[in-house]
Amino acid sequence: MNKRETTISFLEYNSEDELPAMEKALVGEAVRAASGAYSPYSHFMVGAALLLDSGEIVRGANVENAAYPSGSCAEKTALSYSVANFSDKKVVAIAIAALTDGSLTEEPVPPCGNCRQMLIEEEQRSSSPIKVILAGKSAIYVLENSQGLMPLSFTGRNLGK
Repeated sequence: MNKRETTISFLEYNSEDELPAMEKALVGEAVRAASGAYSPYSHFMVGAALLLDSGEIVRGANVENAAYPSGSCAEKTALSYSVANFSDKKVVAIAIAALTDGSLTEEPVPPCGNCRQMLIEEEQRSSSPIKVILAGKSAIYVLENSQGLMPLSFTGRNLGK
């Protein structure tokens, strides 16, 4: 038997002002996207902003539905739009922000498992890492790639692809 461990590393910033200009702008776009979310049930508004290698920014917001499984996460919305409309472009970075009562959440909000899986798949599809920026009032976390969000992830390699 072997015991194995995995760790993740990320940068932690105390405020947006410490971020490089492009990352700060991407967080602003994620907050802007969150403000347009449709969340009448949870009142938890999430926004995602993707930076493409062309410099274009694609935004997505969560969309809830009374039939709960029919909703869509902000990250999933943005990634799906990006693939459908910019399939020849690579996603360089994603910023994610959540609002409650019209204000940024205190702690950074990470993506759900489904969205983590989609980010990892997009990294593999494009053969390029996606920087992940998670924004909150008290801290901002920056991971160099989405794989750090989900070690031991399920990928096409598990299917023999």
